[in-house]
Amino acid sequence: MQPITTSIFELFKIGPGPSSSHTIGPMKAGADLMTLTRALPVEVKSEADRLEIRLFGSLSATGAGHGTRKAIISGLLGHSPEHCPPEVLDNLDRSPSEQHELDFTGNFITFTASDIIMDAVEHDYPHSNTMIFRLLNKKGKSLLEREYYSIGGGFLRWLGYEEPQRGEPKYPYSSMGTLKEHLTRNDIRLHELILENEKAITGLTEDEIFSRLDTLIEVMEHAVEKGITTCGKLPGPIGLHRKAPTMYQHARNDHFQGSGFVKALNAYALAASEENAAGHCVVTAPTAGAAGVIPAILFVLKRHLGALTDEIRQGLLAASAIGFLVKHNASISGAEVGCQGEVGTASAMAAAMLAYARGYRFQITENSAEIALEHHLGLTCDPVGGFVQIPCIERNAMGAVKAYNAYLIATTVEAAYHMVDLDKVVRAMKETGRDMSHKYKETSEGGLALSMTEC
Repeated sequence: MQPITTSIFELFKIGPGPSSSHTIGPMKAGADLMTLTRALPVEVKSEADRLEIRLFGSLSATGAGHGTRKAIISGLLGHSPEHCPPEVLDNLDRSPSEQHELDFTGNFITFTASDIIMDAVEHDYPHSNTMIFRLLNKKGKSLLEREYYSIGGGFLRWLGYEEPQRGEPKYPYSSMGTLKEHLTRNDIRLHELILENEKAITGLTEDEIFSRLDTLIEVMEHAVEKGITTCGKLPGPIGLHRKAPTMYQHARNDHFQGSGFVKALNAYALAASEENAAGHCVVTAPTAGAAGVIPAILFVLKRHLGALTDEIRQGLLAASAIGFLVKHNASISGAEVGCQGEVGTASAMAAAMLAYARGYRFQITENSAEIALEHHLGLTCDPVGGFVQIPCIERNAMGAVKAYNAYLIATTVEAAYHMVDLDKVVRAMKETGRDMSHKYKETSEGGLALSMTEC
């Protein structure tokens, strides 16, 4: 199996919610299509009459509730996920007939949300989240076509995609078993290994990596801070009220002691997740739908446990290793494996971050991650109405609490008694996702999404 060459900053990305596969990936696709179109010969661009976009799989099933049309339009208009202000998305796709002028460098065409067509949920394309972009002339002839795949976590691929040239990792691994061998053979700690690989793969310096990590930490903290102070209803027809401010106030009333601490942990996860549901800026950790779990643990580490900046950085590097392994050997996409791949992976990453930042060595870190992931196996993705609200927001809170509890179990029980390693539970998650009905993979055709509709 090929070694992992994913960058930390591909796994952790800044962008608008509510779903990295439904907003960040499609926004990138829109921007990429514009780049391709502007590079066409002038005589070809002059023929362009309209742009047709077809969405398949869970993008079709839940794209309306996930803000996919808004994201695509914003990408076509020149926005990128990391620099897209929230108000841009708030003001898009208010009407299917609202017109947008697309500038192909001197050649303009008019585009509306109705040109984005929700196509088949079940299909034969290589990935559930498939998008077909076609630039057509007046006779309907295709001038340019690209088949995109939004594969989860904001990662975008397309038909004929080739991985960009990058450096070889200093310590190549594709499994936890191989990773452990490197740590033992080279007498190196986990965060040092991930750091060395990042430098080798990306060419970034250590200072540049730390600076980018600090930016991620800042965005995560901001999402929590904004979420615990913002009241009201979330956008969309469900009319769901934000819970984070109330939960946080109860934690304060308890002076963050006893159950007050758990209330605070819940509040932090709800806060970041509610910001994500509002379409505001979050960090994919590893996805937008699971963007409340790691920030909640990070907030606890900094505000309640007094963790230092270097400890937080090291914890995030350890969390990256877990995210890499799940993405490489299974999936972090709800459309492929259900919510076990999103909140489950986030919980495992958060548990590893907590253990490592608290000074525990590798085995305890792995055990923490394994316990958290094991107890998310089989978790379905069944968003009510296609919105990342019910049950997604509370699932982030449950994922954060499970991460903390996994850390407690791993640091209390004798490590030698631990029976299951991370490689085994990742393999089990992949097999579970493969056997799971498509109804429970972000389509809103089963589970809570269906039972809520029936009621």
